[in-house]
Amino acid sequence: MRPIRPLLTAASAVAVLTLTVTSCGPSEENAGDKPSAPTSPGPAEKIKIPEDLKDRLKEHGIDLDKWRDGEWKNWDRDKWLREAKDFVNPIIEDLWDPDRMREAERPDKPVEEEDISGDKGVTDPAPDPVRAKAVDAKYHDNAPESGKVFFDGPEGSMVCSATVVKDPAHPGESNMVWTAGHCVHKGKKGGWYRNIAFVPSYNDSALATSDLEKATREQIAPYGVWWAEWVKTSDRWIAEGASTGGAGAPYDFAVIKVTPEKGSPAKSLEETVGSALPVEFNAPAVPRVASLTATGYPAAAPFDGQKMFQCQDKPGRLSLKADQPTMYRIGCTMTGGSSGGGWVAEGSDGKPALVSNTSIGPSTAGWLAGPRLGPEAKGIFDEVSKKYAGR
Repeated sequence: MRPIRPLLTAASAVAVLTLTVTSCGPSEENAGDKPSAPTSPGPAEKIKIPEDLKDRLKEHGIDLDKWRDGEWKNWDRDKWLREAKDFVNPIIEDLWDPDRMREAERPDKPVEEEDISGDKGVTDPAPDPVRAKAVDAKYHDNAPESGKVFFDGPEGSMVCSATVVKDPAHPGESNMVWTAGHCVHKGKKGGWYRNIAFVPSYNDSALATSDLEKATREQIAPYGVWWAEWVKTSDRWIAEGASTGGAGAPYDFAVIKVTPEKGSPAKSLEETVGSALPVEFNAPAVPRVASLTATGYPAAAPFDGQKMFQCQDKPGRLSLKADQPTMYRIGCTMTGGSSGGGWVAEGSDGKPALVSNTSIGPSTAGWLAGPRLGPEAKGIFDEVSKKYAGR
């Protein structure tokens, strides 16, 4: 039995999906026209939902009593919640068991070189590939803020990467996670993904894939499973984001407020993992950045998504449209699954700070691009922080 615990929230979010080499799993542009059949959650207690949210969900024809019994697997377009205010994510305890986590796939498709014109904005020559290096175990000792985001979509269980970030409203006690918009919302052709959860230091001991088949949940998720209580992404992602071509990529970021899967939170996520990164919203221009380090769990070949990798490189510029912000681009061989993973550079105070996240990359897997975080990203972050400031 997987008991469902109430965790339904209204969220203003707009995700910016990208043409990424680092995302979650195979996706089709017509997905969502019919139900899929991920693992059933089984019997569960009745979900308690705020009355105002109930009314909005009923407008979409959703039978709330059936949601707990597997209605969440119905991806009919009329029932696939799209608007920010309709985000729902009830906790289904033990849904993300070791098998589901291990088998989750990357969701997006890579960008093709011909999709990048480079003639409408400032685009530097493509960087030389930088071979991704495996992060030494234990991951918690070397990249404690990093982890994986799991979620369900029409194609099944999918995965991205993410980073624990500091919350100014709760110094030293943050429950906020940064990832890509396309890891929480499909963009213009879909809506919110479901069963969104964050696992810090996934496979902390870097167990071999063959050993993971016998691993316990505690070995795979030593710091627990943290479910999305509220999510916000950019309106531009929701309106423009696509799984191919890079549409919406400069706005492909999201903030997740999480809560532990089981019981009341005795400690915050930041206290549990012992670290969180500040977010630098006055992202430095490319000439001022000596180097960026991107972290993630690449899942597309030749990787399998079970181990953490990093790339370090001096960034260049990538412009997809002249009227949109220029993105950072680095050489990196990480593939899909690494989407949403944090990019870290020296912040304005000289200390490490998150300045971007993996968004798109080519099918040849030689580089990655991420958005520069400016006013829109700060607005999303501040809204999530302020919403829970008194809690």
